[in-house]
Amino acid sequence: MDIIRSNTNKIRQKALELGFSAIGFSKANFLEKESKQLKEWLVNGFQGEMQYMENNFEKRTDPGKLVEGAKSVISVLLNYSPEEQQIEDSYKISKYAYGKDYHFVVKEKLQILLEFINKEIKNVSGRAFVDSAPVMDKVWAAKSGLGWIGKNTNLISKEFGSFFFIGELIVDIELGYDTSPDSYLGKDYCGTCTRCIDACPTNALTPYQLDARKCISYLTIEKKGEIPFEFKGKWNDWIFGCDICQDVCPWNTNRKPHSEPQFKITKQLKNLTKDDWQNIDKLNFKKLFKNSPIERTKFEGLKRNIDFIKKPLANS
Repeated sequence: MDIIRSNTNKIRQKALELGFSAIGFSKANFLEKESKQLKEWLVNGFQGEMQYMENNFEKRTDPGKLVEGAKSVISVLLNYSPEEQQIEDSYKISKYAYGKDYHFVVKEKLQILLEFINKEIKNVSGRAFVDSAPVMDKVWAAKSGLGWIGKNTNLISKEFGSFFFIGELIVDIELGYDTSPDSYLGKDYCGTCTRCIDACPTNALTPYQLDARKCISYLTIEKKGEIPFEFKGKWNDWIFGCDICQDVCPWNTNRKPHSEPQFKITKQLKNLTKDDWQNIDKLNFKKLFKNSPIERTKFEGLKRNIDFIKKPLANS
């Protein structure tokens, strides 16, 4: 037990040295309750066109299908709450897209952490995951004691709010799992608050459940083709993602800005006006958003989103 505790502490210390905001550990078990919830969510069609949510269902709920002999899930958080934001006269993009694509940044840090485990503890079978594989990251982070899944379906912590990325290492060694009295395990601090639900302009949220088909983030990024007319006039100038349900959350009131240079908003992006956004051509799009999450929507998708907002209702 002392060895397990010592190994866990070494990993925790290294993760914080790498700049992660928090780290937690959970036993790599089959997610029975979450498996049923996910099935129900999919049956309701809430995933919209995100067919990848239906794929690899067993891998999504059983870490042993991703790493043979998996014993532990190491969850990490990395703050992305910005100190500087876009100017007022601008179309809005989610704060997570201000800097370099988080997949690269978080994955690189996780790979270094995995190398550290192999070198300083023992050779392990393990893999790093950052929102690009069938892993229920919010569930594992909650099981690791890093927060609770709130009514807006985001992971929330008292210390960091919800503006953070989540990543995991799934490994085949036993570690110490969080059972302290201060842990968030089994706790929910949303209380009677419904600010996120009340503020959502497209009514995408019900308590603890998101209908992605109505979500501005889904509509601006995942949705292909034409945007349904029913959402006309409801986007509040968001053209890539949406932060409304996080911005109104009381747990984000006193959030601290991140210290990751790769997430810092560039001066050019910060100062883009609505006219600038409308006049971006394909070449400038590629230059401005190289290695940015905004690449995902592609030039045509971004233009579609801007056009959807700027065209008056009468001409739609």
